[in-house]
Amino acid sequence: MLWFIIIIILLVVGAVGFYISTYNNMVKSRNWTDEAWSQIDVQLKRRNDLIPNLVSTVKGYAKHEQDTLEKVIKMRNQLVEMPADNRQATMAASNQLTDSLKSVFALSESYPDLKADAEFTKLMEELTNTENKIAYARQLFNSSATRYNNQIQTFPGNILAGAHNFQKTAYLETPVEEKAAPKVSFE
Repeated sequence: MLWFIIIIILLVVGAVGFYISTYNNMVKSRNWTDEAWSQIDVQLKRRNDLIPNLVSTVKGYAKHEQDTLEKVIKMRNQLVEMPADNRQATMAASNQLTDSLKSVFALSESYPDLKADAEFTKLMEELTNTENKIAYARQLFNSSATRYNNQIQTFPGNILAGAHNFQKTAYLETPVEEKAAPKVSFE
């Protein structure tokens, strides 16, 4: 009889330990996903802080390109005003801003003095580095989201996830226009 009670106690302790461990792992994965998103947010803020300096540098050289510069500022302001909890909309606005920045970088080809300006070159390098960091942070976010989603969608985690209302995290996807292969022509 004593052995039976000991076995029951060990089974209960083991089940409780398993429950606690599984729950804690899901919470850790969700927190890693949130932290990965915050890294994206940090890089987006860094880029948003660099843009006014870039625009003011370019304005002196490219007075005829005001539409391009105004579009960049408009996109930056939209991104700054974006609600923090809307990740997909934030990344969509960020992608549009990236496209606008490509136009500013293309201006340097039309204005040799601008291209030679040390401040412009420094800002372009900073923005390029920031864009690379954003890309890396997106990859980290998607990896963290995969880990988290796997934990809440596989057995037995899916049972605990349902009981504690853990929700699937959406991945950050590449915009359709960026998936198209670039056309290369040597004509």
